[in-house]
Amino acid sequence: MKNSITVTFDELNLNTPLRNVLEEMAYIYPTPIQVEALPVILSGRDVVGVAQTGTGKTFAYLLPILKGMKYSTQKHPSVLIMMPTRELVEQVVRDIEKLTKYITVRVMGIHGGDNINKQIEQINNGLDIVVATPGRLLDLILSRNLRMKAIQKYVLDEVDEMLNLGFRRQLNSVLDLLPQRRQNILFSATLTEDVAEIIEDFFISPIKVEIAPSGTPLALIDQKAYHVPNYQTKLSLLKHLLKDESLSKVLVFVESKKLADKLAEELLPLYEEGLGVIHSNKSQNYRANAIRRFEIGEHRILLATDLIARGVNIQDVTHVINFDTPDTPEHYIHRIGRTGRADKAGIAITFINEVEEKYQKEIEELMNKEIEMLPIPEEVEISDIFTLSERPDLGDKHYIQAPNKKEKGSGFHEKNFVNSKVNLGSKYKRTIKVKYKKPKTKGDKCCNLKSKKKRK
Repeated sequence: MKNSITVTFDELNLNTPLRNVLEEMAYIYPTPIQVEALPVILSGRDVVGVAQTGTGKTFAYLLPILKGMKYSTQKHPSVLIMMPTRELVEQVVRDIEKLTKYITVRVMGIHGGDNINKQIEQINNGLDIVVATPGRLLDLILSRNLRMKAIQKYVLDEVDEMLNLGFRRQLNSVLDLLPQRRQNILFSATLTEDVAEIIEDFFISPIKVEIAPSGTPLALIDQKAYHVPNYQTKLSLLKHLLKDESLSKVLVFVESKKLADKLAEELLPLYEEGLGVIHSNKSQNYRANAIRRFEIGEHRILLATDLIARGVNIQDVTHVINFDTPDTPEHYIHRIGRTGRADKAGIAITFINEVEEKYQKEIEELMNKEIEMLPIPEEVEISDIFTLSERPDLGDKHYIQAPNKKEKGSGFHEKNFVNSKVNLGSKYKRTIKVKYKKPKTKGDKCCNLKSKKKRK
């Protein structure tokens, strides 16, 4: 493997337009994944790239693809790049637009939430590169508005997250509709069994480019954690930590949209305009504006779900705080990878309740590294109120006290005594049975009335 520190982009066989734009962007030294992947992709072979998040995977496949692009007037795209979320689609489109400053390339981002008729109109004007999420892409293909017959290069980025989001069927459908003769390129920070299955089914003798083992944490990230019993204590700890002004650009990850909104209600009175929220229920414009304001420093704190845990490149994030511990180790790796980017140090802090301790062990096993545990500061109030999801084994921990039997009132009776009673039926019926040795029956009223009239 080449030493990426001694290699510059000028030595990677790129064309003049790309070298010029990289120089303007002040990119001089490629990352290891870029050094290793670029010549392999240029060879035309199928490629599987594995590298830590934040190490430049996107440029690792964009640069060789764009180097081979020529001016074209054809209507149908020759390059298809698939991403799991609209945020990633838009970011890759922006990266392509930056890199093609001196190249004529028609690129389009396709995802749900945008007007499909406007997307069809843009497709009809002709495209070279399509960057898309699986759902909307398949809609346009099946409606015959977008043709895949000219695709020469197919890129799957963050494919494990697409599978986690339930896009397996759509991925298979798209793969079946692509031309047989194409180059397949897959890049991800983690390789799961499902991803390996896709590679086995659709890739032809791929070359694997792996810079770091799947799940390896970034060396520039200082990882710390607190054992925090419940939500209220986590909230108190978060407020305490945010008092420190050194936490100047903080990304707080939460497990759900509901929790993000709940935390926002708690923190907005304290931080007002310095706080942003992003999750899938927010409109596309709201989400883009929240990220932009966080990037430029208008927002000091951004509350987010795992929607932006992957790929979204936000510069200079000083701290990542996991308000909850992810139940999947790979999600933890992606979350903390939002800091410690571009050779800058970062800090990741995780709050772990007793139920989440098993996730902590899985994360540490994946990383082959223990997370440094810190004591809860004395100033933080520890609550004894637990939600249902936070309660561990109640029998062992005695979080709910059993009733004190010594304080029974006069009306108290054991349940088993009540249940021992037997329903003997009506008291009147029992009295008649004792008197006549058999139950008394009323007979048929109608028949009895007829017989009385005859006797008269």
